[in-house]
Amino acid sequence: MPAISRIVQRILVAEDDPQIRNYLALALKLQDCETEFASGYREAITQIVERPGAFDLVLLGAPASADEGIEALRNISHICPRLPVIVLSASSSPSEVVRALRNGASDFLSKPIDHEDLSRAIKRALTAGSPPSQSAHSESSGPGGSRSFYAAAGPWPRRVALLLSQAGRSDAPLLLRGETGVGKEVLAREFHAVSPRAHHPFLKLNCAALPPDLVESELFGYERGAFSGAFQSTPGKFAMAAGGTVLLDEIGDMDLRLQAKLLQVVQDKEFIRLGSKQTTQVDVRVMAATHRDLERAIAEGTFREDLFYRLNIIDIYVPPLRERRGEILGLAAFFLRKHSGNQEPPEIPPLLEDALLEHDWPGNVRELENVMRKLLVLRNAECLAEDLRSRSRRKSPVMFPPGVVAVPHEIPKALGIAVASDQVLHGSGSAAGSPAGRWNGSGAGGAETRAKSPLARVHDARNAAEAEAIVTALSSTHWNRKRAAAVLQIEYKALLYKMKKLGIGTKAPDGHRQSNGRAGEPEPSTASHACA
Repeated sequence: MPAISRIVQRILVAEDDPQIRNYLALALKLQDCETEFASGYREAITQIVERPGAFDLVLLGAPASADEGIEALRNISHICPRLPVIVLSASSSPSEVVRALRNGASDFLSKPIDHEDLSRAIKRALTAGSPPSQSAHSESSGPGGSRSFYAAAGPWPRRVALLLSQAGRSDAPLLLRGETGVGKEVLAREFHAVSPRAHHPFLKLNCAALPPDLVESELFGYERGAFSGAFQSTPGKFAMAAGGTVLLDEIGDMDLRLQAKLLQVVQDKEFIRLGSKQTTQVDVRVMAATHRDLERAIAEGTFREDLFYRLNIIDIYVPPLRERRGEILGLAAFFLRKHSGNQEPPEIPPLLEDALLEHDWPGNVRELENVMRKLLVLRNAECLAEDLRSRSRRKSPVMFPPGVVAVPHEIPKALGIAVASDQVLHGSGSAAGSPAGRWNGSGAGGAETRAKSPLARVHDARNAAEAEAIVTALSSTHWNRKRAAAVLQIEYKALLYKMKKLGIGTKAPDGHRQSNGRAGEPEPSTASHACA
């Protein structure tokens, strides 16, 4: 076991198991450490109080009760905030690990204790100084706010706890992937807070929010005169975060030219400022987050493959909230406490609990937080529950009977779709039962279609399928284009473009009621209006 630096003067061991005490006495003696023992955590606290500054490190054997161990950690942190404490526990539960780290422990070792693990833990604790979780606690923010964001019960929080215990102290690049609003930034801050870099800056840059030129100057800085308006030299995020962490949010939107420069930072820990010829060395941990499919971006040539493999050494996918329904109520209660301030947060009645569990949460955790803030303002759980159900109804298209698809007059014959006079095609699941099927072999465009090349037929079939989906959505929303766009989960302007491209008119055909008498004007939702 490698020797511990002579900076260690004395280690206080609080352990009531005689066998473990004897083992630690021998192991620490071999490291030339001066060791004193306490029979338990109460005696250890007494010695710390009576002899301030006498110890460089505490090895705290976990009491029989987990709550007593947390109380001991808090007391030691309160008495001597900069005194590192390593918890020795018979349990290796991820939740217990994270709970100890959040309450002041600098490290956590499971019994039986390995020589090498003990040596590395002591070195880390003495290098890092005071427990990182304390200083970083107040700095953590993001979609979920504080580090208690992942305190809800469920498989994913347990997975987070395990990841933090396994990779939290690593310097390897971290790639966080998942939908917008799932809490990628919060998780990045969790990793920073339990790392040896916790006492250094955590800086974030949204790569999608700025033009490429500004992203480059923000990241790497620039020299005076590098461009028009550069009146003085300015350090970038990498220089300002020296010793700490830089989070590159939405890295999938980063310009290819900048990706090459970022690769140099990740690989060689150096870069060149704008307007400079000198290389700048930098010591930062790079984390990246994105909601995009980077493998697809690589195939499309919009993301560098070499950068991808440099960043995804630790690759974490954060699942959407709809796949973590067991956490919804716990997170809702957490957000109520967070935003209640000094007031008592309201209870979540069963009616609202059911609505929260039924909602699909397209905005993920960020949407849930906003809903809880709305509850604190309105104090009307029934109204909020109806609003959530109304949202779900607006995003769910009205289902037609099997084999029935509404089709308007305006779909041109150029698409080869045979339109029945009553504007409804009836089928039984066969090719002839859909616009695409009619186009492919029967109806007005059959002969013309058969003469086309295979690729042309595939292209036209795709158009026909798009037309069918758009018309179905329009019919289900009474020809309200904005709601149809929401049903199809596309932008309103994109829907208008596709309608024009496919020749679908803006007016509802005969037999379809158009909402508000005008296309594209959404009907007011009673629930939303009442809650607004």
